[in-house]
Amino acid sequence: MRPLCFPRELEINRANPGWYVGCMKIKTSITLSNEVLKAIDLYIGEYRSRSEFIETAARKFIAQLARKEAERRDLELINRHSDSLNAKAEDVLTYQVPL
Repeated sequence: MRPLCFPRELEINRANPGWYVGCMKIKTSITLSNEVLKAIDLYIGEYRSRSEFIETAARKFIAQLARKEAERRDLELINRHSDSLNAKAEDVLTYQVPL
């Protein structure tokens, strides 16, 4: 999956100066409940707009989903090799000296 572009990570397209490589904003329309809009307005603080707030929230949520997926794959790999890993751990424990 291609990484999301963040403003500080954008490269200027050398062939067409003034354009950025890979991240162009697209105007869209979404429908949110009044309750969510009020919460956004309450916490908007350092963000310049609702759009920036929502994009930041979406990026963080996407990163969280990607982390969960990586953790799921890691756990699957550990479980697939658990018998071998447990045998190695038991072998290592036999080298311990009582204190």
